[in-house]
Amino acid sequence: MKVRNSLKSLAKRDKNCRIVRRKGRLYVINKVNPRFKARQG
Repeated sequence: MKVRNSLKSLAKRDKNCRIVRRKGRLYVINKVNPRFKARQG
């Protein structure tokens, strides 16, 4: 999992990416290709 400043650019790289808020943090999750996981905050 990567910790990034901007998740929007990361989420656009794959069409299965979703941006999710959990416990005040922003996550990018991808069920199909888990290497796109990222966190912000």
